[in-house]
Amino acid sequence: MAITAAEEVKAVARYIRMSPHKVRRVLDQIRGRSYREALIILEFMPYRACEPVLKVLRSAVANAEHNVGHTPADLIVSQAYADQGPVLKRFRPRAQGRAYQIRKPTCHITIAVAPGAEEE
Repeated sequence: MAITAAEEVKAVARYIRMSPHKVRRVLDQIRGRSYREALIILEFMPYRACEPVLKVLRSAVANAEHNVGHTPADLIVSQAYADQGPVLKRFRPRAQGRAYQIRKPTCHITIAVAPGAEEE
């Protein structure tokens, strides 16, 4: 079952103040699943990254529904990835006049949904 890029509808959230590494562990759980399954998984996972991922997933499905005319029930998460965004650099004072750099990472979350055969 090869999905062409023309069938995919995506949504992107940029500059999310969260490490891409931490977001990827959430995205790995929903990749390839149906929209309903992904919603349930995200609702009950204990990670802070679930909130922006859920928002992007809902946006992608709304785009597919409104722009292309797909029904949400037969959509699957075809692509889900988090790229690194710019890093905010801050300094923390330490002993004897030193300063340690604190890196505050950001990421860009991309989720693509496509119509798929529902196996139920």
